Amino acid sequence: MIDKFVPDVPAALAGIADGAVILMAGFGNGIPETLVKGLVAQGARNLTLVANSGGRDTGPTADILATGQVDKLICSFVRPDSTAGRLFAAGKLELEIVPQGTLAERLRAAGAGIQAFYTPTGADTLLAEGRETRVINGRNCLLEFPLRGDVALIDAWEADRWGNLTHRASARNFNPVMAMAAALTVVQTRHIVPLGDIPPANVHTPGVFVHRVVHVPE
Repeated sequence: MIDKFVPDVPAALAGIADGAVILMAGFGNGIPETLVKGLVAQGARNLTLVANSGGRDTGPTADILATGQVDKLICSFVRPDSTAGRLFAAGKLELEIVPQGTLAERLRAAGAGIQAFYTPTGADTLLAEGRETRVINGRNCLLEFPLRGDVALIDAWEADRWGNLTHRASARNFNPVMAMAAALTVVQTRHIVPLGDIPPANVHTPGVFVHRVVHVPE
């Protein structure tokens, strides 16, 4: 019988190694806060964190950056007056800025098996320095590569024992593409539902992409 539920957060995060690439979903909503706290407690270091943004001075992103566990942050923007901004300015954090749409597409490409793609986004900016560009249909385009993770930390509204997930409203954001793009997908869910209770149209992330699920009630 397939049952992807694990008893607690330490079990959900077991085996995450130093140097892992961590995909942390969420964009304002849908951030797996309990799993991020668990990763801080677990103690893996020299991590690369992939997130929508660098966050502020409080919240899950700032919390894990402040521990020194993250060597590199890949995200779409960083506020100078944030934990991430100050760490970068002090030379304590490597930073890679990726336009938000390109970030989402690099993650989707990793899950879909696409080996590379061209996009006009960023092709005529500093982001293109030293990188391959090509004129396609009259537009200068930048070559981008998939962004794969060792681990994806995912938030769900409800899940069944096969790992099928529903993400509530705007929490859908990066959760499905990050779940597809990782070798190990770990989910925190607010609700557990019986197998078959999630209508097919509401399966936003199919269980085939999910490996471990932990129940974190509201």
